[in-house]
Amino acid sequence: MEPTASPATRTEHDAIGAFDVPADAYYGIDTARAAQNFPVSGLRLSRAFLRTLALLKRSAARANRDLGVLDGELAEAIVTAAGEVADGRWDGEFIVDVFQTGSGTSTNMNANEVIANRANELLGGGPKGTYNPIHPNDHVNKGQSSNDVIPTTMQVAGLTAIQHGLLPALYRLESSLSAKATAFDGVVKTGRTHLMDATPIRLGQEFTGYAGQVERARRRLSLACESLREVPLGGTAVGTGVNTHPEFAGRTLAYLSESLRLQLRETTNHFQAQSTIDAVVDASAALRGLAVSLVKVANDIRLMGSGPRAGLYELALPALQPGSSIMPGKVNPVIPESVIQVAAQVVGNDATIAMAGQWGFFELNTMFPVAAYNLLQSIELLTNAATIFATKCIDGLEATENGPRMVEEGLSIATPLAPVIGYDRTAELANEAFRTRRSIREVARASGVLPEADLDRLLDARRMTGR
Repeated sequence: MEPTASPATRTEHDAIGAFDVPADAYYGIDTARAAQNFPVSGLRLSRAFLRTLALLKRSAARANRDLGVLDGELAEAIVTAAGEVADGRWDGEFIVDVFQTGSGTSTNMNANEVIANRANELLGGGPKGTYNPIHPNDHVNKGQSSNDVIPTTMQVAGLTAIQHGLLPALYRLESSLSAKATAFDGVVKTGRTHLMDATPIRLGQEFTGYAGQVERARRRLSLACESLREVPLGGTAVGTGVNTHPEFAGRTLAYLSESLRLQLRETTNHFQAQSTIDAVVDASAALRGLAVSLVKVANDIRLMGSGPRAGLYELALPALQPGSSIMPGKVNPVIPESVIQVAAQVVGNDATIAMAGQWGFFELNTMFPVAAYNLLQSIELLTNAATIFATKCIDGLEATENGPRMVEEGLSIATPLAPVIGYDRTAELANEAFRTRRSIREVARASGVLPEADLDRLLDARRMTGR
């Protein structure tokens, strides 16, 4: 027995049968069924994904119009409606859970239905759900399949977010770290290996290392972007391009490239492009590498700022908020801690994407939605974390006197003596200095092992740090 529509619903039909849809909804039966089938998480694909999907639909309508396979008036209505979706006007109509059919068909149809109903409204067509004169499949989805549209959207949305968001944020962070490397170049402090005292290093040299980590992570991301540019659009169902014009993908991508200020290209091998998400796995690995680098930098800064009385306190971090609900006056390294938590999430997202990448069976990977969600979340988190790390922590760092003061008290400052008096004799001096709580200089001077001038030259901490 068919459902009976109430005043608040309309009844639509598909190959399975009839289904009630909210009367005023721009989405249709396919979306409504998916919403009922997948009440999993309440999570939705991101604004960046929806924007890219809508821009792809807009570009496809223009390409089909140019190719003479879509009426010009219908195409213009689709272009306008898709533009509204891209601008976020109809975000509330996208109700499908992330954890849905692995091809993302439900999200693709969600877009097709919203755009079709809005385009018909613009043309003064029939009521919502009648799809007259524009049909979600026949017109909005013309020349396309979820199997090539969704992975294309995922790659392009990721590429856009990296190029226009994450890479600029990394340039900003790298610049902040480089500026501190210059500012701290004259600050000589104790180096540490295995968390134990080692030979002296300049604080600026440490920050040069941090800036270098970010710079190399940025380069790895740029390389990953080249894989994301090559998209599967045009392969339709299984990579053969059935039901699409041979020029459709190239023309659509030209319009999409213009809209996004990117260079996109159709893959030269459709059979790998939609049966795998190798490009996304590669990009996620680069994001994971960046996350791991940020943990290193954030942890070092957090540890160098520890104290201020019972820790290292070689760096003074900006005081942004009270650090304790019970200990008055306590200030914590909140920004490094936030960055480290972001990194943990990104590493977890990468594990999900790696598993998703294994789920390509024959002609299709069936983990598109969850891979897209995690990829775009990682990019957004890292973009925001890099920005606040630079602006709310790195820019405000100050060097204290603790680092230089502890250099002279360090034991590894004895290292340059070893080539002159031998390793074993130098170790004896270091052990005696530790045991008697004296400096290496004091013990060496008392032992008469070398003339004072030689000791001054060999125990010059600044000289030990190189150029």
